[in-house]
Amino acid sequence: MTALAKPQAAAALDGAPALGRHYLETLNLVERLHRQLLDVIKDELDRRDEREINSVQALLLFNVGDQQLSAGELRTRGHYLGSNVSYNLKKLVEAGYIHHERSAADRRSVLVHLTDKGEAVRKMLSALFERHLASLEPVGNVTQGSLDLLNTTLRRLERFWIDQVRFRL
Repeated sequence: MTALAKPQAAAALDGAPALGRHYLETLNLVERLHRQLLDVIKDELDRRDEREINSVQALLLFNVGDQQLSAGELRTRGHYLGSNVSYNLKKLVEAGYIHHERSAADRRSVLVHLTDKGEAVRKMLSALFERHLASLEPVGNVTQGSLDLLNTTLRRLERFWIDQVRFRL
């Protein structure tokens, strides 16, 4: 890792135990990977001359998929912060990507689902991710085994963080 690529927090722990350095590097990578995913999505939107929505909104459409969800469900699934999901859903409704209606069971809750326009964006991202799958191993040298191990580790880290908050550890 070059000095420029080295996370500042990890650099500050140069004398710390290896686990501390690796943990801080992981935190930095998770944050950077999310931003990079948004950049990849923005690039695809730009290539398709889709300027009406941004990458965060496109990813929200992808995550809604073919389901009918409330804003609260999107938040609890961990995809978005409260104010972000409300703002982006409002913009997507106004632009015609999402349809919303009051829940019959709970009139305070609004359920959303994709319109045909929103479904087109979801399909565009699905195709993008399918293209990635075709070159993930030959070009990216990322195997199913390495993804299995990564996903197991990330799920454990997620569970650890949930417990930190839930049990105030």
